[in-house]
Formats: sequence, C-alpha cells, structure tokens
Amino acid sequence: MRPLFSAAAGLAAALAAASGARAETVWNMPTPYPDASFHTQNIQQFAQDVAAATDGELEIVVHSAGSLFPHAEIHQAVATGQVPIGEELISLRTNEDPVFGVDSVPFLATSYDDARRLWQASKPVIEERLAADGLMLLFAVPWPPQGLYASRPVESTEDLAGVPFRAYNAATARVAELMGAVPTQVEVPEVPQAFATGIVEAMITSPTTGVSTQAWDFVDHYYDIQAWLPKNMVVVNRDAFEALPEDVQAAVRDAAAAAEARGWTMSAAESEEKTQTLAENGIRVGPPSATLEAELATIGVTMAAEWAEDAGPDGAAIIEAYEEGVR
Repeated sequence: MRPLFSAAAGLAAALAAASGARAETVWNMPTPYPDASFHTQNIQQFAQDVAAATDGELEIVVHSAGSLFPHAEIHQAVATGQVPIGEELISLRTNEDPVFGVDSVPFLATSYDDARRLWQASKPVIEERLAADGLMLLFAVPWPPQGLYASRPVESTEDLAGVPFRAYNAATARVAELMGAVPTQVEVPEVPQAFATGIVEAMITSPTTGVSTQAWDFVDHYYDIQAWLPKNMVVVNRDAFEALPEDVQAAVRDAAAAAEARGWTMSAAESEEKTQTLAENGIRVGPPSATLEAELATIGVTMAAEWAEDAGPDGAAIIEAYEEGVR
C-alpha cells in the first residue's frame, strides 16, 4: 500500500503547478543519536546543504536523540511513510536478515580502507533488501573501529582464558567464546559498575564509548585491534523521493554523496581524538601484539564463515567480492 503522504504530496504538487509556483516541502527526519554525536552533526550539515541547494524548496528537520521515534522504530516509520527519511544502525536489521550484519563481523574489515571495500562489496545487496521495503539508501557512515579494553596486559588470547568479558549482542558473545573468555551481558550505562565489581574484566568497544564511560577509571590497557567498523545509514522512502521534482532529487543525491565523504572523514577524526583522550587519562594505548593480531584474524575467518552460511548465497558472494578487493 502506498503511504498516505504520497497522495498528499501529489495534491500539493498539483496545486503548486496550478498557481505557477512550486510548494515548499518539509521532511521530518528522526535520528537515534544526540546532537553532540558526529553522526548527527553530519546529518545537520546534510540538511543545510539540501536547503541551500534547493533554495529552501526542501527543508529537512532533524529530530535527534530518538525524540521523534525510538531507534528500533525508525526503519518501519520510514518504510510505512510515517516520515520520509531517517537514520539507523545498519546491523540493527540483522535479526530481519543476516546480510545487514556484515559490517559487524569481527576482524573481517579492520581498517577504514578495508571497511570501504567491504561497503562497496555489500552495498548492492543492502540496497536490494531496502528496495523490498520501499526504501532507498542515501548514504552510510561508519563508527570508529572497536578496540580491546582490559584490566591486565593481553599478549594473546590465552591471557583472556576464563576472564569475564562484556558482551552486548550475539556477535560479541561469540567473540568472547572463541577467545576462551566468559561472555557476560552488560549494557553501556552499567559498564563502570560491572568493572568495579569484577563482573567483567575486559570488553571490546569503540574509543568513543571508552571516553564516554571514562574507561581509565577501571582499565589500564587499550589495544587498537579495530575489530569492526559498524555503520549508520540514512534511508528515504522511495515514494517520497520520487514525488520531488527532478532537480530537487539531484540536490538530495549530491548532498548525500558529500555527507558520506564528510562522515567517513569525521569518523576517522573522532577515532583519533578519542583514542588520544584515553592515553591522556593514563590508559596504555597501543597496537595488538603480532600473536594476538594473528589469533584475532583466525577468529575473524571463523565468524565470517559462520555469517556467510547464515546469510546464504548473497553472504558468500559479498565475502568473495570483498576478498577479491582486498587482494
């Protein structure tokens, strides 16, 4: 069923044509993260670029921090036409289809360059899945890579044997198991207390989360293992997009391309800044040992194979295309 706003948009366009003028269109855009997040700042700039390029003909009003829809509801809200555009974490759709979890397969893409190649390999399949929901992909931007935090030195996975390890989803629990650690479910707000009471002694998360939880209060070591770089995506309802005049559509596409390029740069800057903050507060920051890096790579091969099996032929094709690009 076509969303209700499509009919309204068509009527508005007809009235505008009759009066010899094009009506201003306002798009409400829900996003999950606060205004201080670089993702939200990038989207605010995207909205400003669209307004400037269209002389205000299309205004995108950003509703940050889940204030319009909770994160888990944004996808459906855009698909059903409750709003025309929104932002979400790609891997949030993994339960719906394993393909959406490709950028969260640990140790598969462990640098920004590899993450770009993985994105190019998976993007056509992601777009195909979105199209089935009546959605179009506008752009995607990664979070900083995930690192290993520990209250003790870690030279190899043997140093994590039996260690209670923070897990927040099935993938992180599986990583812990393959490292010989003991996965323990802990959400971000509970992290400091969990370390303080010995419920967990190690975790994998981004430098951004490490800073926000003041990890220097409870761990001494941070290893920049770049376990994975999960991405957010901005999607638009296809009917809403196609209701726009062609020149406005082009302006949105151009602004989206600029936002993707800018967002990747912002992510890398965020990673560097927050990693430096960890070091400035006394955490020993460094790369993994050669032994640990090799062991984590082996875990990545195992989990990539498991993911590809769950994702079926499309998953296998994505892995093959990515590996061809890495060579």
